Amino acid sequence: MTCNLCPRNCGAERTETLSGGVCAMPALPVAARAMLHRWEEPCLTGERGAGTVFFSGCNLRCCFCQNAPISQGGTGKPLTVQRLREIFRELIAQGAACLDLVTPTHFTPAILEALGEEPWPVPVVWNSGGYEKPETLRLLEGKVQAYLPDLKYALRETSERSSAAADYFQWASAAILEMFHQTGPYHMEDGLLKSGVLIRHLILPGELENTRRCIDWVAKTFRPGEVLFSLMSQYTPRHGAAGRLARHVTKGEYR
Repeated sequence: MTCNLCPRNCGAERTETLSGGVCAMPALPVAARAMLHRWEEPCLTGERGAGTVFFSGCNLRCCFCQNAPISQGGTGKPLTVQRLREIFRELIAQGAACLDLVTPTHFTPAILEALGEEPWPVPVVWNSGGYEKPETLRLLEGKVQAYLPDLKYALRETSERSSAAADYFQWASAAILEMFHQTGPYHMEDGLLKSGVLIRHLILPGELENTRRCIDWVAKTFRPGEVLFSLMSQYTPRHGAAGRLARHVTKGEYR
């Protein structure tokens, strides 16, 4: 396929075996790991964990990524659509509270095929960096019950410097609105998220104005009780990081 699934619009030729584009992945899924993951937000993990599939490649390639071997290093195993569907079933059989699809955007057509037409017994969660096209997200309507987008940046200069995506906020804000349009206000049962939007934001050291702008946008855009918000402080400097990204977020910054 000639790929324009994400805002990069790179038009790369991606086939079952040929990799291309910013994500540097073929059209068929490549995944680094599938597991019951206990370290997502509690409303996703339950007692057993989220049934998480970590897809390889990424359209953002952030300079501070904590999973760089997976997102940028090509780590992962090619899968057929049928095998991906089997993995979904295996995770549910192990007691997964949800199907947690991490960095899935560049594999959207194959994931849709793997999900099929019938409903799944647990929520399907689209766990992405937020750099999405609304028109691609519309393909997921009725197949995804909960969205877990990052809202990484509100400041153009920060998104350009960290992810070479000066237009990040333009696309991420529109994507989150499309996600909310599909799910409506979040719905919980017995402490577990069944549907809705949970927005994540990772504080970057020295970038408090970026964080404030992200929080302000959420507060001005949604009424109380419509979306969930997770403010994360676990930024960890990568080897060789320089400047402000060479340190952790302080307690004062998080407070």
